[in-house]
Amino acid sequence: MKRFFDLIFTVPGLIVLPPFFIIIALWIKLDSQGPVFYRQERMGRDGAIFKIYKFRTMIVNVDKIGREITVGDDPRITRSGHVLRKYKLDEFPQLINVLKGEMSLVGPRPEVKKYVDMYTPEQLDVLKLMPGITDPASIKYRNENELLAATRDAEGFNIDPEYVYVNEIMPDKIKINLEYAERASVMSDFATIIRTIFG
Repeated sequence: MKRFFDLIFTVPGLIVLPPFFIIIALWIKLDSQGPVFYRQERMGRDGAIFKIYKFRTMIVNVDKIGREITVGDDPRITRSGHVLRKYKLDEFPQLINVLKGEMSLVGPRPEVKKYVDMYTPEQLDVLKLMPGITDPASIKYRNENELLAATRDAEGFNIDPEYVYVNEIMPDKIKINLEYAERASVMSDFATIIRTIFG
């Protein structure tokens, strides 16, 4: 049923959205050098590795420069990338991943192997779920970049954003998604999509 739900929205989307994709692609090419799409290896269901599709929002070879996560006004983000990220437009190409059966519309955001390797045995249960484009945890942490940029300890000193992500945000996201999976339905998935778009 979940797969049928995904295809009902994904197939029409991939038919209607290409003109919009072309406009975004031209903007990206005019704004900075490099490819239109960004592909990165992520861990999907049962730990399967796949390449996630996104519109490129950062400079070329960003994987070799700095952290895996982005923090605040990251200088690696391009001018067009700031807008695409703000409105989550960079995520649209993941409809291709959904069509290929690697992702769902709603499910835990797929993580890079570096962070999955840090999961506890209990947290690894999240890999039993199909990863998705959006989920309740993504809605809660829709301003994650800004949260990480503002992390400080009780004495006002900056804390390493990656430390905060690994020890606070990532565990909370996993907890939220595991709890959501226990009661998930087609209607709750639809509500999550609506909250993502209009929330």
